[in-house]
Amino acid sequence: MNVNIGRADRAARIIVGLLLLGSPLAWYGPENINAWGYVGLIPFLTGLTGYCPLYAKLGWSTAR
Repeated sequence: MNVNIGRADRAARIIVGLLLLGSPLAWYGPENINAWGYVGLIPFLTGLTGYCPLYAKLGWSTAR
């Protein structure tokens, strides 16, 4: 598993992931998280690991 996400891309993914995870919690509470909250896990986790399976499949890389 090679890093294929650059610094700016990683930061953007982490921020978007946290926003998607946090907005349902702020508006509805933890007992009413909708699907958008769970969708936020994807960019958040790919930002943390620095690896995107879709980028790898397409042969893309934003890392130097």
